[in-house]
Amino acid sequence: MNRLSFKIVAVALAVLFLGGAAADARTKQKKKKAYDLSANPLAGVQTKQPDKELYDKAMLAMRKGRYDVARLDLQTLLNTYPDSEYRMRAKLSVGDTWFKEGGSAALTQAEAEYEDFITFFPNVPEAAEAKMKVADIYYEQMEKPDRDYTNTQNAEREYREMINMFPDSSLIPRAKQRLRDVQEVLAEREFLIGSYYESRDDYVAAIARLETVADAYPLYSKSDQTLIAIGDAYAGEGHNVMIAPGLPGAVRERLHSMYEDKAAQAYDKVITRYPMAPHVEDARDRLVAMNRPVPEPTEAAIAESDAEVRSQQPLHFTDRLFDIIKRGPTVVEATHVGEPTLTDPTRVLAPEITKQNVQMFQEAANVGKMPAPAAAVTPTGPNEPPRSDQPSTAPLQMQAPGSGTGMGVEIVNAPGGTASAPATPAQADPNALVNPVAPASAASKLPVADQPAEAPVQVNDIKPGDNPAPAVAAAPKGKQKKPKVDQSEESSSKKKKKKGLDRLNPF
Repeated sequence: MNRLSFKIVAVALAVLFLGGAAADARTKQKKKKAYDLSANPLAGVQTKQPDKELYDKAMLAMRKGRYDVARLDLQTLLNTYPDSEYRMRAKLSVGDTWFKEGGSAALTQAEAEYEDFITFFPNVPEAAEAKMKVADIYYEQMEKPDRDYTNTQNAEREYREMINMFPDSSLIPRAKQRLRDVQEVLAEREFLIGSYYESRDDYVAAIARLETVADAYPLYSKSDQTLIAIGDAYAGEGHNVMIAPGLPGAVRERLHSMYEDKAAQAYDKVITRYPMAPHVEDARDRLVAMNRPVPEPTEAAIAESDAEVRSQQPLHFTDRLFDIIKRGPTVVEATHVGEPTLTDPTRVLAPEITKQNVQMFQEAANVGKMPAPAAAVTPTGPNEPPRSDQPSTAPLQMQAPGSGTGMGVEIVNAPGGTASAPATPAQADPNALVNPVAPASAASKLPVADQPAEAPVQVNDIKPGDNPAPAVAAAPKGKQKKPKVDQSEESSSKKKKKKGLDRLNPF
């Protein structure tokens, strides 16, 4: 009896243990399905409808890796049962078959299927799932920070659109974390390029890249190093100014002070924004070396920075090893708290930094200089062409003869003034090429050299009472004969008639 009782107790304990293990497994399976995007919410429905059987058959084929068979069953369901309640899930599952099959061609086809689903069903909860999977397609194809970043940019765009289009979706936390990972890769790329430029003493290009990282990706895990690198670049420009030949000493000192101010601003931001970052002490040491005051961070900044640092995972040896082997980037150090940037970042370009440097140089060179006074405007002479910096005089107005100066012209004042009586002519300009015209009454007031010559005095030689002879004699009366003209010496073109024997001479 004792042995039988022992066996019964052992069997009962085994049944209880196996039952608890099975219940625990079911609980874990349920928790796992809650985070599975491809979970089928209609799988637990027990029915013998043909559309349900087709859908279950397609899901079974997809789990076994027979994606072509699953697509065939899903297309049959869509074509045969257009009003089925499984139609929406079948349309989404067609994209899942392409997504799980993998490969660039299959992923492209999956993206097209998901976009079609969003077009046909834009207001259902599954539309957010489809948009999330479109972003995941680019996320899975991301390269390392020093490689092609086209897929990384596309993934950032798709995650932003998903968060903005479906703010109430349950997938928002996962989408935001994926967006933080993507922005970590983009920020790392810009940081590496800026560090390379700074190592080559190309401070303008380095500042442009690093300021883009600091402004667009504040959750970057190396933001403190980015700001310190910006300050070092400005300090390097200040050093170049101090050793530049040909600059006046005062201008050199002012420029150096301006660059140090910009460097100090970058170091101050490290302490006030990232007070718990690993390299905050480096920023403090640089401020002390520059004899600048060290700011104190606020309690809110300390709490925010501490939460960001605690959410980051350290990079272990295995992570570095897998980073060498796998294709995609390692995002272990990405921050898991805070709001990612949901707008397109504004890039800082190198020409903008160069323009700022030119303005700083002009400001330093023009300190203490007064602007040159404007030249006084002198009126033009009577016979000089009008100047471009003063208005021209009023035109002359014609008037009826018999009034005014007697010359048909009246001199009037400038527009807006009142006409006055003809004034006495002013003194003539001795250097003028042409003297002004004056009325006859004013001729006596002209200079002696300009007065007209006097007319000669007329002399009459005939005395009164004399009767001089007529200059022409009177013609005689009667008809007079004309004198004959000697025509012997005149030439004539008419031939004379020959007489006698001369007629026989042909010559």
